[in-house]
Amino acid sequence: MIANVLTAVVALLHVYFMFLEMIAWDKPLGLKTFRLTQEFASASKALAMNQGLYNGFLVAGLVWGLWLGDAGFAIKAFFLGCVIVAGVFGALTVGRKILFVQAGPALLALLALVYA
Repeated sequence: MIANVLTAVVALLHVYFMFLEMIAWDKPLGLKTFRLTQEFASASKALAMNQGLYNGFLVAGLVWGLWLGDAGFAIKAFFLGCVIVAGVFGALTVGRKILFVQAGPALLALLALVYA
């Protein structure tokens, strides 16, 4: 139960990340969240939308695993692992905050899943 709630939280976070990257990137919310200039946001909008799409795939995998219930253990574990890897990579290449915002919740969910 706790693992599924944490997995759902991770999925919802990635819905929000997808929204920020695909819709709000060059809007005031996106500019403020990512500390971007309007010029940079406009120039990188297509790249951000692509990144948002990948976050959408993570959401789809996590929801798929949740939908399968106990039979979705491996799917949830795989997609939570993907989120952790993406969060660690983002922390190394973009900023440490990503480790806590993205990888941290996914690690908690994965630990809860494994030890449930």
